[in-house]
Amino acid sequence: MAALYSGPFPRPTAGYTSSATPYHHWPPGRPPRWEPAVSIAPRSPLAFKARYVFPMVGPPIPGGIVTVAGSKIVAVGRRTSAGRVLELGDVALVPGLVNAHTHLELSDVREPLGQPGTPFVQWLGEVMRWRGQRDASAPLAAVEKGLWECRRHGTAAVADIVQPGWTAAVAAGTGVHVTAFLELIAPTEARAAALGEQALAHLRRPRSGHWRPGLAPHAPYTVVATLRRQAIAWAAQYRVPLAFHLAESQEEIELLRRGQGPLCEFLQSRGASSGELKGGLRPLDFLRELAQAPRTLVIHGNYLDEEEMAFLAARRATMATVYCPRTHAWFQHEPYPLARMLSLGVRVALGTDSRASAPDLDMLAEVRHVVAHHPAISPRTALELATVEAARAVGIDDAFGTLTPGKQAAMATIPLPQPEAPDPYELLLEGTPAAVELPDDG
Repeated sequence: MAALYSGPFPRPTAGYTSSATPYHHWPPGRPPRWEPAVSIAPRSPLAFKARYVFPMVGPPIPGGIVTVAGSKIVAVGRRTSAGRVLELGDVALVPGLVNAHTHLELSDVREPLGQPGTPFVQWLGEVMRWRGQRDASAPLAAVEKGLWECRRHGTAAVADIVQPGWTAAVAAGTGVHVTAFLELIAPTEARAAALGEQALAHLRRPRSGHWRPGLAPHAPYTVVATLRRQAIAWAAQYRVPLAFHLAESQEEIELLRRGQGPLCEFLQSRGASSGELKGGLRPLDFLRELAQAPRTLVIHGNYLDEEEMAFLAARRATMATVYCPRTHAWFQHEPYPLARMLSLGVRVALGTDSRASAPDLDMLAEVRHVVAHHPAISPRTALELATVEAARAVGIDDAFGTLTPGKQAAMATIPLPQPEAPDPYELLLEGTPAAVELPDDG
């Protein structure tokens, strides 16, 4: 049985049955909404027709058709040679969304921690308390829960910050591709030595179609320079991407520039200060190091200055920033310089961050937030940041991000309102995405 992605999909959960159409038989009392069940790639070409197809390369295609064979897209247009055409109805067919930054181990948090505008340092304390009260099995269970939530919202791939003990098996049955960035938090040399062995073990794990490794030396203030530089070297040696939180808060900028402030005091109070940050630093110092990695995601970048943005723009082929719109709003940061970044040529991708700072893992909600709060950004550009640009940023654009022949048949539908709009991309802002399920043809 071939799956929609390279990894196998689970069998239907209790109460669901597969059918010869992409719709499910719903148990009594359940709403008629598409949810992930079994996804089986057809043995012969199968076409999906929608009111609009948004390939994310070229314009939207009214009455468009995507033809799939095996686990791959073989044709996109208004005609098909497939023997079967499934009419999806009044929906848009878009590439499966790509979440360029999340912490799925916090997916069991019911609502964001703290209150809107909570100081960053206070929020860090809340996260530490939350982690401290859970049993050992909770993080992996939360990851699996988060993956299914992502799938439910039409997300095809995630860049997840994972903890030691993470296992690829947790992702294998969900149909969501995971780039698993092992988080490295080591404010002391002794801790750095211990994490080094874990990092190498993570990089040497057997890879499969549903996941690949990455490294995440957490931030300037949580990783000693020796481990940060070693992580960059390992990323180059093993050809894996790097994720690094940078310029996330004003407290961080104060710590870098002056070697003091609330974040400095927070770290010292917990014995987590390396003593390396004595002032006179700026994010650009770290960007120059990170540029040596084969691919780097600069997480947040909320307070990058003009020179730092220009540095990233000049290296857009291998460096990108990840903007998490609703998390940014939760902390009530200064307005994100999204329009300026894009005008300079910075590659920007969208992410949800975690449920500790966002209400859910819905990438289309992040797209809507961008459109609502950044008047200069069009709906098309906003959607690009969650599809093609996010896939390029993470380094998975060979398989995800667009509906083009040769790529994975990772698709999502978005219900469309009846009235047309001058810009078809505006129609996407009202619906709730769902993953497309391929029927069994046997």
